[in-house]
Amino acid sequence: MYLGLYKAQKALLPVAIAGLLAALGFAFSQWNSSAVPIYHNMMLFDNFSIAFSALTIISTILIIFLSRGYFERISSHVAEYYAIILFSLAGIIVMVSFYNLTMLFIGIEIMSVSLYILAGIKKSDFASNEAALKYFLMGAFSTGILLFGIALIYGASGSFSLEVIRNWVLDHPHANDITPMFYTGVLLIICGLCFKVGAAPFHFWTPDVYEGSPTLITAFMSTVVKTAGFAAFLRLFSSCFAPLSDFWVPVLLVITIVTLFIGNITALYQQSFKRMLAFSSISHAGYLLFAIVGLGASSASSVLVYATAYSIASIIAFGALILVRQQSGSDNFESFNGLAKKNPFLALVLTIAMLSLAGIPLTAGFIGKFYMFSSALSQYHVWLVVLAVVNAIISIFYYFRVIVAMYFRDAERTELNIPVYYKLVLGFSAIVTIVIGIYPAFVSQLI
Repeated sequence: MYLGLYKAQKALLPVAIAGLLAALGFAFSQWNSSAVPIYHNMMLFDNFSIAFSALTIISTILIIFLSRGYFERISSHVAEYYAIILFSLAGIIVMVSFYNLTMLFIGIEIMSVSLYILAGIKKSDFASNEAALKYFLMGAFSTGILLFGIALIYGASGSFSLEVIRNWVLDHPHANDITPMFYTGVLLIICGLCFKVGAAPFHFWTPDVYEGSPTLITAFMSTVVKTAGFAAFLRLFSSCFAPLSDFWVPVLLVITIVTLFIGNITALYQQSFKRMLAFSSISHAGYLLFAIVGLGASSASSVLVYATAYSIASIIAFGALILVRQQSGSDNFESFNGLAKKNPFLALVLTIAMLSLAGIPLTAGFIGKFYMFSSALSQYHVWLVVLAVVNAIISIFYYFRVIVAMYFRDAERTELNIPVYYKLVLGFSAIVTIVIGIYPAFVSQLI
């Protein structure tokens, strides 16, 4: 923000990336250290926190690399964009490292308030204004529901600390020992967190907000924010509520199935590539819920692999969309017609991203789905895996529409000018997608 004040526009991108790389270095310096709760037992920087912090920081670096020249087209004042994205990331780091429900709420609010501003930052664009208002109103309701749930958990257990709540649950081993207040609090927390990750039936804000927000902000929301939401979800439920799984697993099972079908079936009918990605992000939230439904020792590594695969593939997709939209002015599938002939590199990396999102073998997306299905099967939810496989087959249709448009449909188009930093980000993301698809232990053994 100071650099913007002193008109040092060219220094914004290098300083932001240098700061993020420093943060990444500090995070990894804590790896395998004897993690103990800090700040009066408010935060815990264990390997779980460090791995998810690293993923969110790396995703943010890739997205900020794509921002060069993007924000300048929206406004002459660009320092605020970088500053608010970094504020949001600070909230995300708190979300994945909380050890007290107070810090969970604070982290979510720092992230959410920043996103309300970013969604509506194209002040002259009606769709951006609409996205910000819808996100703010729905976010305010979900925050109230989450806070009510946290208050009820506190009322029953007498503490916000995850350790105290876990001990309270363990000290009441029988269902009759748990007060209705505690059960109600768990349900309200599920509702609040499902809104944050865009799971059905709390997904109504997602398509309009994703479509109306600037494309780069949509990329940030669908990757970094979703990853943080599931990391927080997993940490809370694995730490505190695992002994009560017989109560909340049926609720999450229904949410998971509804999320998968609504996300995939609605994505089939979309003509806009960006809106299709919005609905597909809902279906991916359904797959990520598998790790919480089948809670176990491998859940954290499963979520990390899936979130990594989904994030890098989505960054490729949104990066390609920005380039194609600059040329055609549209984000319909027809805008990609004949892209392979004029821009074979862009078509290739986008194809890799679509194959990964569809879960085709030798890509990171396939490994992510495999891990999720394995965790669900280990809990004997065979029918759930069958439904998920059916949904994966449905998703192949709409992801392949882009590939068909690029390689098998002709259109009069000129060659796209792809900046060097776009080539770096898209090429790096595509390579990582293939590497994880062939050698998944590269990521899965981190936690």
